[in-house]
Amino acid sequence: MRARSHRSTAIRRASQPRPVAALFPDHRERGTWENLLTRELIAADERIADGAVTPVLDFATFRRELAGFDFGAQRPLGELLAWVIAQLEQGVVHVTHPRYFGLFNPAPTFPAQCADRIAAAFNPQLATSTTSPAAVEIEAHTIGAVARRAGLPPETTGHFTAGGAEANYTGLICALTRANPEFSATGARAFAGPPVFYVSRESHLAWFKIAHQAGIGRNAVRLVATDGGGRMDTSALREAVTADRDAGCIPVMVAATAGTTNAGMIDPLAACAQIAQSAGAWYHVDAAWGGALIASDTCRGELAGIEEAQSVTIDAHKWFAATMGCGMFLTSDPSALSSAFQVSTGYMPSSVAGVDPYVTSVQWSRRFLGLRLFLSLAAAGWDGYARHVERAIELAALLKETLLARGWRVANQSVLAVLCVEPPLGAVDARTIVGRVLATGQAWVSVANFEGRQVIRACLTHGETTQDDVIGLVDALDRARSPLWNG
Repeated sequence: MRARSHRSTAIRRASQPRPVAALFPDHRERGTWENLLTRELIAADERIADGAVTPVLDFATFRRELAGFDFGAQRPLGELLAWVIAQLEQGVVHVTHPRYFGLFNPAPTFPAQCADRIAAAFNPQLATSTTSPAAVEIEAHTIGAVARRAGLPPETTGHFTAGGAEANYTGLICALTRANPEFSATGARAFAGPPVFYVSRESHLAWFKIAHQAGIGRNAVRLVATDGGGRMDTSALREAVTADRDAGCIPVMVAATAGTTNAGMIDPLAACAQIAQSAGAWYHVDAAWGGALIASDTCRGELAGIEEAQSVTIDAHKWFAATMGCGMFLTSDPSALSSAFQVSTGYMPSSVAGVDPYVTSVQWSRRFLGLRLFLSLAAAGWDGYARHVERAIELAALLKETLLARGWRVANQSVLAVLCVEPPLGAVDARTIVGRVLATGQAWVSVANFEGRQVIRACLTHGETTQDDVIGLVDALDRARSPLWNG
């Protein structure tokens, strides 16, 4: 009887379908591919640093090759890895290049890249603490450390987000729910008048999309005038709140910016907090980029007033240099999150407010985002990040000093590592200069509008940019400004 049982077990095992090898190779083969991928990525990174910042892809060839992927037949993984790396090496703007002086998406830290690999391997689902207790606790611990560093109250909580837009959207939903608890059930109809909120005209205009998503309409966004230097004008803010009240509107939120996209300006945070409090409105600070100043004891005073916010946005994938996308939402009012996002279902193992992320955030299923910042902070400490931030500010000062010496005009006076400049008299216009610089592939800068003027914007948040790279940018700008430029 026992022999027959053993024979039947062997037959069942022999007849079991094997995993698809192309999708689930054995551990030895996986190790081979992992080692190959690591070598190829390191080699590509070295080539990128010595090459063009801008794409050099032959799109006709690329599209022809891409069309060949009809997914009708298998291809060797090694061939596929090499092909994809080659396309990205040639076909994207390289934010990892030391002469990328562009938007707030710098080269990621190496610990953050390691975190992505670890998260991908374990693939935890961060909807609930029941299924991923270690991952949820690591994220909560990291959020708490950032909140304390920002000077927020001990009860502050929060979560990681896909980016700043989601975090700001979360802030608006909390503001609407706190302003009228019936908003959760009946939406904007709960208010006696149209709900409105206030941001600077130099703020990130994702606020219009956020208002649309929240169901209160884009007309709810009040773009407040600035003071001529890119900061929210508090007198104009007071006047806007008063006018809206007189018109029957309901001010639900004041959102100050700590690090505007175009020019890195910081709104008067403490004054905005007072106005929000007087209006009975939620006070939010969008510090998606400038929030990294909290790392530096020398610079964190520039964010005075952020500790009065009921909610704060900080993006780890910006100046903290985590991989994309890795935002954070912090709030000193934990009950607001529960009121806004609490749900209970039979198929989820638990739904505990303050414990399970899916009941206190916009998202449900979510990747283990916070490991990127946790590993980077643990590896470098706040002191390491302080040096990272201060180094960028020093390089921005070098860029400013060198351009001024060559006759360029500086438009913004930011304490952050971003510079807006206007060409010297007699030079071609800013847009032409930027187009010429990008055409050479030597560096990446952008055109921006600051206080109604077109400027050239350079942001220095790449952790490996050197003084030579800064001087190289100055030389490229100087060559491109000439009416006699010939490429």
